[in-house]
Formats: sequence, C-alpha cells, structure tokens
Amino acid sequence: MKRKLAMLLAAMMIMSTLAACGSSGGGAAPAPEATEEAEAETEAEAEAPAEEAAAEEEVDPASLLSDAFIDPVGEWAQYDELIAEIKAETDMAHRAELMHQAEDILMSNFGVIPVYYYNDLYMQKDYVSGIYANAFATKFFMYAEMANGADTLRINLASEPDYLDPALNSSVDGACLAANSFSGLYTYNSEGSPVPACAESYEVSEDGLNYVVTLKEGLKWSDGSDLTAADFEYSWKRAVDPKTAADYEYMFTVFAGYDEGDIQVKATDDRTLEFTLAAPCAYMEDLMAFPTFYPVKQEAVEAYADWETTPGGWCQEAGFVSNGAYTCTGWNHDTSMTYEKNPYFWDADNVKVEKLEFMLSADDTAIFAAYNSDSVDFIDTVPTDETTALIESKNPEFHIVDELGTYYIAFNVGSDLFADKTPEQAACMRKAINILIDRDYIVENIGQTGQVIANSYIPLGMMDGNGGIFKDDPEVGYFDSYAINNDYDATVEEAITLLKAAGYKFNDDGTLSDETPISIEYLTNESSGHVAIAESLQQDLAVVGIDISIAVQDWNVFLEERKNGNFDMAREGWIADFNDPINMLEMFTTTSGNNDPQYGR
Repeated sequence: MKRKLAMLLAAMMIMSTLAACGSSGGGAAPAPEATEEAEAETEAEAEAPAEEAAAEEEVDPASLLSDAFIDPVGEWAQYDELIAEIKAETDMAHRAELMHQAEDILMSNFGVIPVYYYNDLYMQKDYVSGIYANAFATKFFMYAEMANGADTLRINLASEPDYLDPALNSSVDGACLAANSFSGLYTYNSEGSPVPACAESYEVSEDGLNYVVTLKEGLKWSDGSDLTAADFEYSWKRAVDPKTAADYEYMFTVFAGYDEGDIQVKATDDRTLEFTLAAPCAYMEDLMAFPTFYPVKQEAVEAYADWETTPGGWCQEAGFVSNGAYTCTGWNHDTSMTYEKNPYFWDADNVKVEKLEFMLSADDTAIFAAYNSDSVDFIDTVPTDETTALIESKNPEFHIVDELGTYYIAFNVGSDLFADKTPEQAACMRKAINILIDRDYIVENIGQTGQVIANSYIPLGMMDGNGGIFKDDPEVGYFDSYAINNDYDATVEEAITLLKAAGYKFNDDGTLSDETPISIEYLTNESSGHVAIAESLQQDLAVVGIDISIAVQDWNVFLEERKNGNFDMAREGWIADFNDPINMLEMFTTTSGNNDPQYGR
C-alpha cells in the first residue's frame, strides 16, 4: 500500500509539472477524461488509510492463544497419542514432563475452565465415630460406631444413584455406595493409604510388569457362595468389554493386551490372580482399590434377562449379590435405601453398625432440616447460606477436609454455539468467558469453606509420579485468576478483544451488538451452591452482553445429558480417583466415557 501511494504521488507531481509548463509555454492542457481519472484515483487512495486502519484492528485469533493449541475436535488424536505415550513411559521424570505437556494442550482451548480446587464438607453427630474418607471423597461407613446405643447409621449422600454396578458408576456418591457394599483386592485405611482387602499379598516382577496376587482364604459372596480369583478375571474383562460400556474402562489401558481387546489377566487357581502390565504403574494399588476393579458375580449379572443390552440391570433393585461390608436389602426409589451387614464379608467381625439407611435427596435445605431434627446422623452437604454461621460458631459437628479435585466448567466443543467459528475463534470465545469469571466472589460468597481459586486443571498437591508435587504454587497457572478483581477494566477490554477476534461486533458501550449476540444455556444439577455459581456467571458475562440461561436438571438426567454432549456449557467437578495426574488427564481422551467436553468427536 505504501509503495502504491508513493507511485501515485510521483505521478501527480509529474502531471503538475506538465500542467505548469503548458500554462507558461502555451502547451496543451490535459484532456478532461484524464483529469477526472486522476481525481477518482486520488479519492480512492484518500479512503485507503481508513480502510487500512480498520484492517489493522482485526486480530488473528491464533495470536491470542498459546503455542500448545490444537483443534480440540479435528486434531485431538494428538492428545490421545500423548496420553498413550505417558502410559507407556518408564522414565518417570520424562513422564512428568509429558503430563505437563498434556495439561498445556488441555488448557489451551479453554473447553475446560477451572474455578476452584475442591475441599469437602460434612456434618456428623457427636455420638458417631469411625467414619473416614480418602482424598478422593470416598467415604467408608463400615467401621462406624454409635455411642448412643443405636445399631443403625442414617445417612444422606445424594439423590437416586445412577448405577450401583461398580463397573458402570462414575459419580462420587455411587463410589461411596460401592465401597461399602463391594470389596476389591485393595481398599483404603483411615490414613488414606491403600491396604489389602480381598488380597492377602502380591508379588511383582523386577521390571514392574508381572503381578501375582494371592487372595485371602475363605472369601464369600453375600449369598454364601465362594468368591475366587476367577471372579476377578471375569469382572475385569467385563469392565473393558465394549458391550458393558463402562465409563472407566480406560483405566485398564495400563494392561498388556488392552489395545487388542484382551487384557492379560488370568486366575491360575482359586486364590491366585496373575496379570501383566504394558508399562510399570506407580498407582497399581490404587487401581486395585478402585470400584471399576471390584468383583461382580457372573451368575448374578447374567441372570438378568437383558444383561447383554442393559449391563447394569442386575443391580437396579434391592437384593443383588455383593461381597462388601453391607448388602442392599431395601430400595424405595427416589426416597430411601437400606443396607444391612453382610455376615460373609471378610472383615465382618470389625463391622459394628448393623444397618445403613440412606435418605435419597438433592434438596440441601431439606437435608439440613432432617439433620437438625435428628432424622439423619451424617450429611455431606449444607445450604450455602448456612455455611458461614456453622464456621463462625465453630460447630464441632461441621467438618471441612481437603480433597484432590477441581470444580470446573465444561464447554461442549462441538456445540452449535461454535458452528460458524474456526477452532481458534471458538477457543477465543471460551477464553474470553474464562477471564470474565469472578472466582474470588464464588469462593468467598458461595463456597465459603476456604476453597483455593483454580488457574489450572490439575489440583494443588497432586504427586507427579516421580517423587515430587505436580503443582504446589497456587500462583502458577495458565491465567491470572485475580485479573478481573485487580484490573477490571483491562480484563473486560481483553475479553472484548478476544470476542472481536472471534468475529463478534460491539456497541460503543462495550456490549455485544444485536448483529452478533451470544446466548448460552448453562446446565447444572439441583443444589443451592451450583445454582448460585450459575447465577454468578450470569452476572459476570452480562457485562459484555453475553446471555446465560440456567437449566437445572435431576441428577441422573444431568449426568446423561453431559455424557451425551447435549449441552453448550455445564458445571463439572472431578475428584481424583488416585494420586497421579494421569487420572485427571486421561478422562479427556476421545473414547473416554468421562469425556464430557466431547474432545475429538
């Protein structure tokens, strides 16, 4: 443009000189047509600077994203390959580096927006003792004791469970029910460490690949029949069978033979289970304690008429066979469940409470009222507006414990919301929303239990698998989580720049033009805290004219809608299943049953 302008100015100077000579020397004047053409060119070039300025305002959306960015739909196979490489890596230091790279990719597209790192709260009557939880929010009731002389522990965890089949469950409350009614090779003690359960011991080869597990003598199912190593072989192979459609089947990717659809696990006799891994696994004991690795009785599973098409149908009513401390003996759907002590449990002598009664509800106001009226002994939720008073009064029955997990927001990266956008433009949209969220308000006024604001997906304090901590500094992350608080105007301006790069137009007052509106449905489940966070987001995003509508759904419907990608934006939370970052990262592989953002799909 600058070269064209110089040439035009030179031509005009020549023409001016010729015209001057003609006036003084009697030369002929320029033809009228030539004069009009020159004037037209001059006017066109006069408009060029304005057009050039407008063009300079346009920003390449890719320039606003990190170098780690890849298309979260079309190029996500790169992420899948990186996760596979991490799982096969035997150099633990290099493995930790690769996990940082994987988080870089995950965070670069803002399909996952971390809000805060979890802690857990619960209320427990002062006459109850012996209940404990691990860092992954699984609660163990089997060693509870009641100083008031009662033989029944009354509990609220959540509303109607989605699945009781340990291979199919993917919720925290479902894991709690599974841990108290089934028993794996390993479990957790009150210090949060994995310890033998159905296993007596195991040996592992020097290269860390071959395991030989010896089961305890005399293991039984709740119906009194023998439980053997073959039950574990059947259950693990069932969990990876595509017909089972287990959300957590990817946890078996550490096994040799997984890629061929035939994991290497075999019962060599009633008490001996052998299996082979593809690479050493630092968290194998945690896997052996995880519900997906619990045994289920083949005869009971396949006695259900439609067991091949409805794999969880065998335990959707009370009376199903299990092998844990309690068995489900009563189930009034959407209202209550009853579990009674299993006399065949391998540690039954140490189970003191005879019965567990579960109140099924997601209404935290009703739950809190039930607790205060002494109708329940243990609850793991309280209304948001009650939290401050409980803390300030130092109520001894109110407990806050740390967890390894992250409360976050997920976008469906394949949503129609992004249909007319390039992958880079869509990421800029999500990044703009990310920086507009007032996390400080959420933790101070809604959470109120000392949650730490999150600026990365992997939670604080998680081990890196190489003897260190993956993330130990809350200030280090992928964005300034306090920017909206410390420099509101600049942060809003940055959000507007990101949205303009995504193709949106703005009014003079800094709100979206009617030509390019943004309307998003935010999906959440019933809970005063979750709804309050949704309402906070509404206010945060309204500052630039983004319209958020809130859809509140029943728990089971909510889980299925997220899983199936029937949402634009949804509240999410992930509490780790074991203390290694791969657990937080592998869930977002293309085929994972927990890949709610629909990466790669």
